[in-house]
Amino acid sequence: MAPRTVPEWTIVDFIHRGPWWTNRGILMLNIMLILPLLTSVTNGLDSSLINGLQILPDWQSFFGYPEGRNLGLIGFAQNLGCILGLPFTPFVSDHFGRRATLFVGSIIMLAGVGVQTAANSVAMFIAARVTIGIGLTMCMNAAPLLLLELSYPTHRGKITSIYNSSWYIGSIISAWVCFGAYLHARGSVWSWRAPSLVQAFAPFLQVSLVWFIPESPRYLVSKGMEGKASAILAKYHANGNDVRDPLVVFEIAQIRHALRMEEEINKSTSYLSLFSTPGNRKRMRIIIAIAMFSQWSGNGLVSYYINLVLEGVGVTRTETKAAINGGLQIFNFLVAASAAMLVDWVGRRTLFIISNAGMLVTFCAWTISAALYNTMKNAAAARATVPLIFLFYFFYDIAYTPMLVAYTLEILPYKVRAKGFAIMNLAVMLTSAFNQFINPWAIDAIGWWYYIAYCAWLVIELIFVVVYVVETKGRTLEETAAIFDGDEHQHDLMAMGGEAATMTMSRGVIGVHQSEDSEQSQERSPTKEYPEYYELQNRQQRFSDDGDSAVIKSRY
Repeated sequence: MAPRTVPEWTIVDFIHRGPWWTNRGILMLNIMLILPLLTSVTNGLDSSLINGLQILPDWQSFFGYPEGRNLGLIGFAQNLGCILGLPFTPFVSDHFGRRATLFVGSIIMLAGVGVQTAANSVAMFIAARVTIGIGLTMCMNAAPLLLLELSYPTHRGKITSIYNSSWYIGSIISAWVCFGAYLHARGSVWSWRAPSLVQAFAPFLQVSLVWFIPESPRYLVSKGMEGKASAILAKYHANGNDVRDPLVVFEIAQIRHALRMEEEINKSTSYLSLFSTPGNRKRMRIIIAIAMFSQWSGNGLVSYYINLVLEGVGVTRTETKAAINGGLQIFNFLVAASAAMLVDWVGRRTLFIISNAGMLVTFCAWTISAALYNTMKNAAAARATVPLIFLFYFFYDIAYTPMLVAYTLEILPYKVRAKGFAIMNLAVMLTSAFNQFINPWAIDAIGWWYYIAYCAWLVIELIFVVVYVVETKGRTLEETAAIFDGDEHQHDLMAMGGEAATMTMSRGVIGVHQSEDSEQSQERSPTKEYPEYYELQNRQQRFSDDGDSAVIKSRY
């Protein structure tokens, strides 16, 4: 057997073989991860609620038919709460843990939902929306981190992509609850209070169950609780095996070594450290750009003001608008969830390029159809607008829905992950605020001509994605975060995990041979069956100056 080069093994050598649901540890972990996934459902429900309520005549009449600036303020109130809470959430998440942050955020959301449901004035409604936003931003910071840092290695890309795709589950619930309330409670305040009350379901589950799911192993290692982190990984990644399982040792070694490298690169962990190194600046350039693109690709026109868009092409019946809105949300979820399953096969960069190119073509066609209807009253052009909206969202959903959160989190190193994610959320909120304030005013002022600005912007987006977005598939979380810091750091991380696992496996080989009689040992000695072990012994000096290697050697 020819000697291998460092590392002896990679994480691929230790992952579970066969269907994941046959592994009890992975099965239980994935079931528990549904709880943080509910945060995205809550976000989708809450973000889409105002869109759905605008269609309801009873909500309109109760609050005095808000329009223009007042409508923009109602739509912006939730984002205002998110912006107010955003600077503090990373510190809470990093200091108290992901679970505690999710718990506190859910409690604040429940309080806000209660006030919103009971609101009897525009001011009270806006105050409730701000409160919901503060709680939501805490949950939105903690939940994706918990998903990313707990997921089984080969499931990470899919699960974190499903997280943002789950936004549409909430949006579907919002659209159809509003539609159902309109049909069954028409003429009553409960036609809009009932959809508001539905928002409490997911936060209530999170408050009740969050302490039954494990904490992030990365958080535990960062706080010096490596034993607890190893136990969690052993229970859920190695199916309850011993903490010395090669997969557990591999992951812990990479986490520990990544944290030490980050301490060297990021001397501090303030917001300024996100822009203090070349690697971090590369990350933030991509993160801020895709956050802006996620809101400024034309999707904001439909996401927040579908009522105005549909009326602009002659769709005026409440039932028709509500049905189109509900159907669009179901379509979006199906496309986004399907794309989430492809991220590790097709690749992140490829999906981003296809998405941006497709949005550019379809939005231009959408603009032409709107122009034909508004200038020539072409009925065929009006009918074409609705399928073009669906086609536009098909391309949007294959990248920006599943990968906005997933790609952002996986390219950020642990020490600045929560803060970098907060900056991404801030960029989304600010660009979304632009949509909520400017879009209705611009549509009222210049109509379909406003769409041309989005066509030009989509060209810029496509160029940026082609030039700057890098591929990250096929790497562990630590290896992915390290690709922006140079080849040396990537190699060190890969070598460290492989080295640790190699030593563990080789130690297991020796333990077996010591219990055998001398004749068997002679026939099945590690020299004959595992010559790479002896090559490893000769190469240990290479890592003798590394702190992680010293720890590994002292333990094994």
